Amino acid sequence: MESKALIEQNDKLHAYLKVLSASQPQVVPGRGRVTFLTKKTGLPQLWSWEAATDRCEQVIQLPDRVVEAKHSPCGSRTVIGMDHKGNEKQQLYVLDNDTLDVQELTVSPQHFHNVGDWSPCGRKIAFSSNRRGPGLFDVFVQDVETKQVEEIYRHEGRCVPLCWLPDGSGLLILADVTNVVQSLHVLDLRSGAIREIGVPGAGDYASVQLAKDGTGYFVTNAAENTMALYRFSTERAGAELLVHVPAWDIEAAKLSPDGSRIAYTVNEGGISALYLYEVEGGHSTAVELPRGVISSLSWLNDDELIFALKSPVLPGDIWRYGLKDETLRRLTSFGRSETIEHLWQEAELYTFRSFDGVEVPYFYYRPAESAGQTEESGPAPTVVYVHGGPESQIRFEFHPVIQYLVGQGFNVVTPNVRGSMGYGKTYLNLDNARKRMDAVADLAWMVKDLSRFATVDTGKIGIMGRSYGGFMVLAALTHYPDLWAAGVDIVGISHFRTFLENTGEWRRALREAEYGTLADDSDFFEEIAPLNHSQKIKVPLLIFHGRNDTRVPVSEAEQLYADMQARGQEAKLVIFEDEGHQTEKMENHIAMNTEIVRFFREYLEA
Repeated sequence: MESKALIEQNDKLHAYLKVLSASQPQVVPGRGRVTFLTKKTGLPQLWSWEAATDRCEQVIQLPDRVVEAKHSPCGSRTVIGMDHKGNEKQQLYVLDNDTLDVQELTVSPQHFHNVGDWSPCGRKIAFSSNRRGPGLFDVFVQDVETKQVEEIYRHEGRCVPLCWLPDGSGLLILADVTNVVQSLHVLDLRSGAIREIGVPGAGDYASVQLAKDGTGYFVTNAAENTMALYRFSTERAGAELLVHVPAWDIEAAKLSPDGSRIAYTVNEGGISALYLYEVEGGHSTAVELPRGVISSLSWLNDDELIFALKSPVLPGDIWRYGLKDETLRRLTSFGRSETIEHLWQEAELYTFRSFDGVEVPYFYYRPAESAGQTEESGPAPTVVYVHGGPESQIRFEFHPVIQYLVGQGFNVVTPNVRGSMGYGKTYLNLDNARKRMDAVADLAWMVKDLSRFATVDTGKIGIMGRSYGGFMVLAALTHYPDLWAAGVDIVGISHFRTFLENTGEWRRALREAEYGTLADDSDFFEEIAPLNHSQKIKVPLLIFHGRNDTRVPVSEAEQLYADMQARGQEAKLVIFEDEGHQTEKMENHIAMNTEIVRFFREYLEA
């Protein structure tokens, strides 16, 4: 029978795991309404906030996870993307915003569908899908009334139709070249001709949008080390640089309805700063906000800006900023938890110099004195959390398991090793192909840096990570086995060769640019594969995976576990039959993280 103390600990953990958030706000044109996604009913579903009533309510309950929504120009309809048991193969449905009737729009369960944009008249929707072949994403236009689908462009790779030209004569199409490089094109719907536009050079594109007069704006790092804001024309290649912050990325931008302002955010070391750019005057003004991460910028009208805001002490809600009165207001309160929010801790930002002099940042979550840890009380166990991607970034955000562990007296450290986004293309490319293990070495050197803190017990450090972060866990345990006391691998890669052989064809083509190719780098994959070095793992390993994972196949977990089990090593594998790459269902989320916390308590607190 469980002890009373253990039951109380589990109840408290469950309170952390059940903290909700709201994300992906979008203004419904002409309706005074903002839609967003939240898991309040167990899976991400579409909700709305109404300006007239200042109330939130669920729009519709669908049988599976809502991935995204796209509103028509007049606000009468919404296209909703929903997948099946986490497989990320979105099928498209159309919602009538007056009657709340939902109908199938594009359903082909074996294929992926990437939602594009509504035509200017609101009658047609553009999307891309790999119906012709696993790695071939062609562009389609569908009449929402008649359901008639027309293939308008064939592409030998992955692409997404972003937006229509104002007169409906063409589409802007963003095509993936690698996992971090895209190309921007204009497709003429009358002639079928396609031509490339944008900034010369290899780079990422984001926030591509067109004003009513056809003037375009985007952010890209094609010509710079960091993402910058540009104005462009669909008639010709090239663009005019408007704003560049050399040290940091401009990560998102949104043009106001009247075209007079652009709201944009700057990623300053994992923390967002919000600015307003005056199109006519060409100058920017900073907006004072709580420290955190801003996403999904959207204009309610010309003077009110909507966005999602989260931080280590703000799990995520929808906020409104009024330009006239410079006021900030929280519209939703899904992230409130009166019983435990007073316990949440913010993170401190540190850096260290790695083996070759590269400066690597990390966030350090330090327990409050109420958790029993002080400089005088001595060192405490530590958990290192490694983000995925690899071209991702750990941000200044709320993470329930991190907060719970910190509340229980653990230190938690979240690094952005080389290869992370947010620090420029040079830093991003430092771990490519055969430089892969340099990022793993960063973890080892970070452990050395942590020894400077009297509150860190370097003999009791656990490591966990999801997706590529799972590979980093396995690589750290096999190549630096003496540094760690326990490891947790969530949907991780155990061998790049088998991963590339078994992942989706379209994903393989993109990922080979990052990891190396099967044709040229198989010898290196064999050399570094955690699967080939699993006998070196000296500590307990906990593995989680989703059966329906279309990114990292479940075989990556199964082959590693079978290898370790045959050798008698201490490992446990948990497979969720109704999940994919993410862990979306609340019951699975609770089960997984309850086991992770129990695991770290057992092996780090002993």
